[in-house]
Amino acid sequence: MDNASARNMWGDYLDKHLEDAFVTAPKSIHFCDNENDANECVELVLKNIKKATSPSLLGLQLQNEPLPKIGDFLVVTDWSGKAKCIVKTTAVKLKPFFSINEDYARLEGEGDKSLIHWKKSHWEYYTRELAPFKREPRDSMIVVCQEFEKVFK
Repeated sequence: MDNASARNMWGDYLDKHLEDAFVTAPKSIHFCDNENDANECVELVLKNIKKATSPSLLGLQLQNEPLPKIGDFLVVTDWSGKAKCIVKTTAVKLKPFFSINEDYARLEGEGDKSLIHWKKSHWEYYTRELAPFKREPRDSMIVVCQEFEKVFK
């Protein structure tokens, strides 16, 4: 882990959770691809409103990122890299974009929590994410629906 703030938070977590002493140090991440949204999303996690995130499978593949797994920890930071909390993945489901429903949109907790907002904001994000690879999102593309719980702040 190359982020000192995240490394310190992980150490603080391990001080209180010795049962996880042999867990590989988690990645540190911020949500989204811009400062405003990243900082807003981490605040939603801190308030227990945001409980899911949804990278595209194609985006993960093109960036050589592994699929998340149940039990994975993540240190969530703000845009500047300051660690804010640790989350643990509780579910991972692969679903076509068109099949995302209202319940899942509410789990993400962003905007007005509606499916309309989720589809619009995520389509825009996937468009930006895939553009450097000369790819475009499709209604049938697979979304990685990653649910998590906040375990430490």
